[in-house]
Amino acid sequence: MEARKIQIFDTTLRDGEQTPGVSLQTEEKVEIALALAKLKVDVIEAGFPVASPGDFEAVSQIAAKVKGPTIAALARANERDIEAAYKAIKKAEKPRIHTFIATSDIHLEHKLKMTRAELLNRVEKAVSYAKSLVADVEFSAEDASRSDWDFLCQVYEKAIAAGANVINIPDTVGYTTPVEFGALITYIREHVPNIEEAVISVHCHDDLGMAVANSLAAIAAGASQVECTINGLGERAGNAAMEELVMALQTRREYYQACTAINTQQIYRTSRLVSTLTGIAVPPNKAVVGDNAFAHESGIHQHGVLNNPLTYEIMSPEAVGISRNAIVLGKHSGRHAFEERLKHLGYEIDTDTINTLFAKFKELADRKKMVFDKDIEALVAEKAAVRPEWYTLAYHHVASGNQTLATASVQLRTSAGLSEAASCGNGPVDAVIKAVEQAVGFPIGLKDYQLKAVTAGEDALGEATVWIERDDHTFSGRGLSIDVIEASAKAYVSAINKMLAVCGFPAVEQAAGR
Repeated sequence: MEARKIQIFDTTLRDGEQTPGVSLQTEEKVEIALALAKLKVDVIEAGFPVASPGDFEAVSQIAAKVKGPTIAALARANERDIEAAYKAIKKAEKPRIHTFIATSDIHLEHKLKMTRAELLNRVEKAVSYAKSLVADVEFSAEDASRSDWDFLCQVYEKAIAAGANVINIPDTVGYTTPVEFGALITYIREHVPNIEEAVISVHCHDDLGMAVANSLAAIAAGASQVECTINGLGERAGNAAMEELVMALQTRREYYQACTAINTQQIYRTSRLVSTLTGIAVPPNKAVVGDNAFAHESGIHQHGVLNNPLTYEIMSPEAVGISRNAIVLGKHSGRHAFEERLKHLGYEIDTDTINTLFAKFKELADRKKMVFDKDIEALVAEKAAVRPEWYTLAYHHVASGNQTLATASVQLRTSAGLSEAASCGNGPVDAVIKAVEQAVGFPIGLKDYQLKAVTAGEDALGEATVWIERDDHTFSGRGLSIDVIEASAKAYVSAINKMLAVCGFPAVEQAAGR
């Protein structure tokens, strides 16, 4: 029996960006979209164009620059949203308008203030208008899992008749269970007369930790598109994690009789890129892409894996792009060896970028005895995050001890010259962060801070991530260095630059002519 093809609809750039604390800029969204295209996803939901000028611009650029996948834009079921979505994606090779409206009684009564008859009319008009603009239209019934099943079937029948070629069944609040959700898919297949004219899609949230299980149950019941995100990002507890869905289908192909077109060897790199640009770390015990996913602590497990990896590994790390062959580079390694290692790790990078990365590698190798694959991956991810910068860290000095007050001085390079400041703090990191704030000249709200080692060893590369707040927005920044204080300062400066790109300088700074 030939395996069914399951389409992967990636919504990292739309639903994933709604993760609290995530705020991606246009160039970062394009970078992720290009990685998703290399991953060979079928559909990229690039954003919600009507939400803001920034979202519209990002969707437009992705539509123009990213080739291969279908590019979808989200729109509520009204002409204004649908028109904005069309204008944003009209340059795409394969554009799709994804329009939605809630169908549960609780949403009809308390949010939409509509009757069921009014909603059916709205669905017909919205889908018909979208279909007049593009050939590929997806319709979603928000909160489908809590909707009346018979009314839901009426809605989908109306949407398909109006031109929807994809109908999406979302578990918007992560309420359903695998058996229940599978039964809903079966019911819709059996009670929507024109269901064969549309692809059945599902979109599951993880509020009860069952998003992947629910999605797989839907596939078993006949769904042929799953909507998911890299690393399971998304509102509240997130969405179904793409890497888990894809590898579950690949590992249990005989059971599900289904497959995807995903290039699985790009999974780990895409996960790292998304983690870097969003500032959301991947937990060590995360399935498929976590640091411990292929680690074996138990002596019995180690012995088994050494004799035959299949004893304790149901999939290989190489299958998702993690290399066992951890060749170590050092300060005497040449550009050719570095470039070959990049290729071995699966990166396709232009010459200018390789030159920049090699310079960073040599700087790191001068300070670190051995440079591991994860160090190189971190350098590549850091390069992807480069943007126009208002501030760069030129110099820092910290004095600290358990019997002395921590002090720090910093020097920031700006377009107007150098800015210097010093400050005290409750420890060296606090002191350097306060000094940076003094140097930029306006208050910044530090929300959270995280520090981890990229690799093991006393000279391990440190990765610092900070989150700052302004105008109800949260911005993350990331810094790398074997000096964790330097990494922390770089991360703080990075977050400030990201904030300024969105919000601009505070009024007092604008008045000062900065």
